Amino acid sequence: MMEEPVSTGHNAAIDVQKLFRGLKRVPHNLIEALRRVQSYYGYLPPEGIKQAAEYVDVPFSQAYSVATFYHQYSLEPVGKYRIYVCMGTACHLRGNNLNYEYIRMLLGLKENQKTTDDGMFSLEVSRCYGCCGLAPVVVIEKPDGSRMIIGNANMAKIKAAINKCRRMG
Repeated sequence: MMEEPVSTGHNAAIDVQKLFRGLKRVPHNLIEALRRVQSYYGYLPPEGIKQAAEYVDVPFSQAYSVATFYHQYSLEPVGKYRIYVCMGTACHLRGNNLNYEYIRMLLGLKENQKTTDDGMFSLEVSRCYGCCGLAPVVVIEKPDGSRMIIGNANMAKIKAAINKCRRMG
């Protein structure tokens, strides 16, 4: 049985009416409610999942299941730039696991650490992007939501892309 969320110190008294303005209070709007919560907090803390669940009238356990099923949601803070390393079949076979380890080393991430200490970058494994002809593929999601796709990714291309992000701030 899923336990109720424990507060992580966020101000749970956000203006729910403002956050969910224009969104009907029906269960099929759960994904959009979670998207808005993540947009507000930068990730999905337990109290944010609870707010979304209560707003659209679904159990917390259902909202948590949706939040953990979809790759677009994060239950922990993410960096300003999110780096996704594809581990689909073509990318895996072409050595993207080595690119993942290189990026982890380049960013100074410890084992099981997802986000850099300065909050600038997050590193995640992702599924296929459907551009297998460019394998291996690394994608960097920028703060504005646009994406930089690095095809035929190698250490030089990855380092150049990360340095470009650092310069942009």
